[in-house]
Amino acid sequence: MDNMELITFVNTQIMPVCIFLIMMGMGLSLVVNDFKRVVKYPKAVAIGLTNQLLLLPIIGFALANIMPLEPEYAVGVMLLVLCPGGTTSNMFSHLAKADVALSVTMTAVASLITVFTIPVVLNYSLIHFMGEGSEFQLPIIATMISLMKLTIVPIALGMLVRRYAPKIAQSTQVHVSRFGILFLTLLIIFLTYIQQDIVIPALIAAGPVSVILNITTMLLGYYSSKYFGLNFAQRTSITIEVGLQNSTLSMFMALTLLANYKMSFTPAIYTLTMLFTAGILVGMLNSKYVKAKQLTRSVVEN
Repeated sequence: MDNMELITFVNTQIMPVCIFLIMMGMGLSLVVNDFKRVVKYPKAVAIGLTNQLLLLPIIGFALANIMPLEPEYAVGVMLLVLCPGGTTSNMFSHLAKADVALSVTMTAVASLITVFTIPVVLNYSLIHFMGEGSEFQLPIIATMISLMKLTIVPIALGMLVRRYAPKIAQSTQVHVSRFGILFLTLLIIFLTYIQQDIVIPALIAAGPVSVILNITTMLLGYYSSKYFGLNFAQRTSITIEVGLQNSTLSMFMALTLLANYKMSFTPAIYTLTMLFTAGILVGMLNSKYVKAKQLTRSVVEN
């Protein structure tokens, strides 16, 4: 198998199957009550989704226009901000001892909504950055159907497994989350190998915007949540959910739907940034919890 055959095989066969499995893994963690929580706790969910579905794309679009980016890297920014946080954000919310239920609810609702918003906004972004009449155009209805097959269908299947075989869902969910991280890592390695001649230029070009986007959106998520009076666990969840995007889906759209490797580099570079900042956040919070427990134990003993 030569390089072109390998690229075609990965893009058309491996990626869709892996994303299907990852999204099904998300469904394994969901129950119907996760969607009812939107009505039960409207304030926290509304603040989180406003950050995720409205403010994040606006900031991404502004940065893509302000920063000196090539059109493909600018489209990569938009691919990122249009894709909601996936199982990675839920995992980091758990590690940070945040409000995991809120994180899962935001991910679930955003995944449903963005099936319909991604094709429309992305098409506008392609025209804006690549120019009118560009070869990079997406048929909106066909793209929505493709996204439904890769998001709503596997999520629904996962929920059915969770409903009728909860033990299988519980035991499988952890492995699927780990698989998602592993696949994302391998995908970045694959991209680096295939396009090794532009890795350094891409890092220099898209690295700064990735760092600025990540830090800006996480700060916005935290302080907007604080302003509206959400508790610390909820603020942490929204911070993580807004800062960690579904990079796998972003790269799939760049590589498969748009067939452009250059557009996939911004999501790939952003992945490294978001995992680094989320890791620091989790470490700081866990250190804080340990100190709080030690202080409580000391007070009790005295």
